[in-house]
Amino acid sequence: MILFVRDLTVIDFSYLCQQRGLLGESYIVDVELHGDLDQTSMVFDFGLVKKVIKKAIDQLVDHKLAIPALSSATQLLSGEVEQVLFSCAKGLLQIASPAEAFAVIQAEKIDMTSVTEFLTEQIKPLLPDNVAKLVLQLRTEQVSGFSYHYTHGLKKHDGNCQRIAHGHRSTIQIFDNGMLSPRLGKYWCERWEDIYLATAEDQIEASALRYLKAEAGALNFAYSSDQGYFEISLPASTCEVVPCDTTVECLADYIAASIKESHQLRAVKVVAFEGVGKGAIAFA
Repeated sequence: MILFVRDLTVIDFSYLCQQRGLLGESYIVDVELHGDLDQTSMVFDFGLVKKVIKKAIDQLVDHKLAIPALSSATQLLSGEVEQVLFSCAKGLLQIASPAEAFAVIQAEKIDMTSVTEFLTEQIKPLLPDNVAKLVLQLRTEQVSGFSYHYTHGLKKHDGNCQRIAHGHRSTIQIFDNGMLSPRLGKYWCERWEDIYLATAEDQIEASALRYLKAEAGALNFAYSSDQGYFEISLPASTCEVVPCDTTVECLADYIAASIKESHQLRAVKVVAFEGVGKGAIAFA
């Protein structure tokens, strides 16, 4: 017997890639449980699927930075905070944060396969004996328009969004005087492809870094939040510094205001997503 749950959850996280650098991503999760019926004539109670499997996924990967521990580009350091140094085609990426903000995966690269294997290995022991096999399928949202990958941190958030390097794969729709503008949507998705979006007030000088080493041509950001102290240093070419918090509400408003100012349009509407199925609408 096979029990299935489609769209169980969405994993919003970032990971380190040797070609593209720091990459925000959103994976939709489908689940299958293969096994015999238990004393309640079920393979597994649907309510427990969310309580056990979704909860485990949230704790293991969601809103974390996934690190390929077996990659030659990765260097992990432990101390007062956990540090990761990662050499990629774009330069050196450095992040210091509490340990719970990292998902250290024993793989040479982070992709759907390695994340699926990691989650399956961690979650299967949590299931009852009658469940012989756990099948997790990760997939990205199918979009007909434009999307971009971004990473950020929200120091004011009271949950896991405060982690300085988590991200999303997001779509965007931009309307010019009531008409959808593929040209403007394409521009912003190319501008923010594989981007780290940072708040201007979080930027620090290299001399203010507590744990990371200053690199020429790098931008540095740091803040303290309820979960601890966070610090990140990365090549300037991979960042955009904005004059606001990087919540989806503020980003939608920032895009709308930027378009209004630069293109002198009468009316701008921006529908910005944060991952899958949620976001904000702003007008200018």
